Order: sequence, then C-alpha cells, then structure tokens
Amino acid sequence: MSNRLFQSIIHQMKDTVNCTVGVIDETGTVISCSELGKIGEVLTNQTVEIFTSNNAVNADGYIFRAFGSPIQPEYAIFVENTDAAAEKYSSILAVSLNSVKQYYDEKFDKGNFIKNVILDNILPGDIYLKAKELHFNNDITRAVLLIRITQQGDVSIFEIIQNLFPDKNKDFVINVNETDIALVKEVRANIEPKDLEKLARSIADSLGTEFYTRTLVGIGTAVTGIKDLARSFKEAQVALEVGKVFDTEKTIVSYDNLGIARLIYQLPNKLCDMFLKEVFKRGSIETLDHETLFTIQRFFENNLNVSETSRKLFVHRNTLVYRLEKIRKLTGLDLREFDDAIVFKVALMVKKYMDSNPTKF
Repeated sequence: MSNRLFQSIIHQMKDTVNCTVGVIDETGTVISCSELGKIGEVLTNQTVEIFTSNNAVNADGYIFRAFGSPIQPEYAIFVENTDAAAEKYSSILAVSLNSVKQYYDEKFDKGNFIKNVILDNILPGDIYLKAKELHFNNDITRAVLLIRITQQGDVSIFEIIQNLFPDKNKDFVINVNETDIALVKEVRANIEPKDLEKLARSIADSLGTEFYTRTLVGIGTAVTGIKDLARSFKEAQVALEVGKVFDTEKTIVSYDNLGIARLIYQLPNKLCDMFLKEVFKRGSIETLDHETLFTIQRFFENNLNVSETSRKLFVHRNTLVYRLEKIRKLTGLDLREFDDAIVFKVALMVKKYMDSNPTKF
C-alpha cells in the first residue's frame, strides 16, 4: 500500500523536479519511481551507509536520503544528479513521503495500531473505535512474547522473525527498540503456558542455531481483547527483568511461572530493607562466607534433606550439621525447621533483588 502512495506523490512531483526521482527499500530495490521502467531494479549497493546516515548520501550519481522509523528507517528517497538542487529536492521529498507514511500508518496500518496499544500510546477510549475501524476481532486471544537480543550476528533479526510469522493479519512483529522485538501472537483461547514456552524456545533455538544470535524471551499471559495487550506486554517485560535477577541461567521466562520472585519484585526497596534488618538482626547476611551460602543453596535444592545434601556435597553428615548449626548461631534461623527455612529463602531472594537494583515498569 505504501508503494502506491509513494508512486502517486512521485508521479505528481515528476514535472516539478524535472529529473528522475524515486524510492528504494532497505535492499536498494526501487519500489517507486518517476521512470516506471526502473521499478524493481537494484539501484545501489551502498544501503548500509544510506540507511544509517542522518544526512543525504551521494552514491552512484544520485542523492539518497533515508526516511521512516527513527529507530530503523525503512525507505530512502533518491534524486538524480548530485548538485545542491538535487539535495534540496531530496530533503523536501523525504519530509513529504515520511508525513504520508506516518498518516497511513496511523490510519490504516494494523501493526502500528498494535504497537501504539502495547506501548500505551493510545487513549483507552480510542482503542475500540480504532479496532472497529480496522476490522479487528476483539474476541481473539493473543499473547505477547518479548524477544531481547543479547548477542547478534550479521542479520536483521526483525526481518527474520517477520518471516517466521508471515501472516500479518494474525501475528504482529514490532520493533520496540534496538534490542527488543515484541511478537503479538494469536493463540487459541485455552492455551497453556507450557505451549507458549515451547513456541518461545523454538524461536530462540532457531535464531541461535541458524543465525548465531543469542536471545532471551519473556512471555506475558494470554489475553482476550485488544485493550489488555498492553498488560501482556508489561508482563513480558517484567518476566525478563525478574529473570535477570532470580533466574540468570534461563533464556525463556514466563510471567505465569515467576512465583514468589514476582511478589518480591513488586515490593518497595524500603520495605525490603526493613525485612532484611529484621531477619538478620543478630548479624548481617554479609557475615556468611561463600562456602556457607553454597551449602545453604544445595540444602534448599535437596528439600532440606540433610542426608541427601551431604551426599551431593561429598561431605560427612556431621559436617553439614555443624555448618547448619553455625548458620543458626549467626542468624538465629535453624534451616532444618521449615518455617525458618522459608524465611531465610525469601531473605536471600530479597537480598539478591536489592543488589541487582532492576528497572521497574
């Protein structure tokens, strides 16, 4: 649709500019031109410079100027000749075509509408009106998966994910920022969290094995209706942030499976600090050395079973009992008692949260 809009404006500008003008996409292919025969040709191979520059670029006898999204321009205007007049024409046309594109996106583009919804860039009262105008089915269940790139290869991950989900009437791939890509996926109404995790795992594995790109994926809950997509998106963000604190080894983190970590993440710092001081009033948690903390971790992992923990640690049972007794004397908490173990476990998580100082949404 954008191509036809561009072509209409280019055609009207043809006689005024009195030289060849047109638009290329990110591959350098001409998608609109005052000379119809050039449409479909690859005009230049200097696309990297053109689409990363904030200024006009002189290449192959043309002046190029990128326009579109501020994060990642999708198009570039080109004007034949390289003189001052051509550069002026490129500026005027870039502004004009970008304004047309923005108007089209806001009025007709479903992907842009979904982006505005999940980023809270549209008033709640306008959501249903716009959804009706775009013929959105408000009874469809969707979930938001937030894909965060931690190490990227020499490929466009945004385009790859778009190719993985090509049905743009059902699934929407949205560029949130330089590292985050949101996938708004249509799912069945009774979707299980484990099924969403399988989907996220397949995406991460595909990007890793085929394109050498490491990613983390946060999964929001499945919601019915357009309005609640913003909540699902925020849940996916929270899942990534909480996972960064409490589950550093996980690459797939679901909001539904955060457990007590979600509760701790929502606590104010002042309350967390008060809790730690109350739990460790006999002595600071910093008095526990690395070996002791490692022992505590293994003790929790083995369900407070002294015999099993000592076997896994390759130490005598009495040695483990001695260490647990040492912890009791330092903190006043006997980890062999279930209630004390719960308090200590939560306190360790709170301390880890306080040390990480995560970003909240």
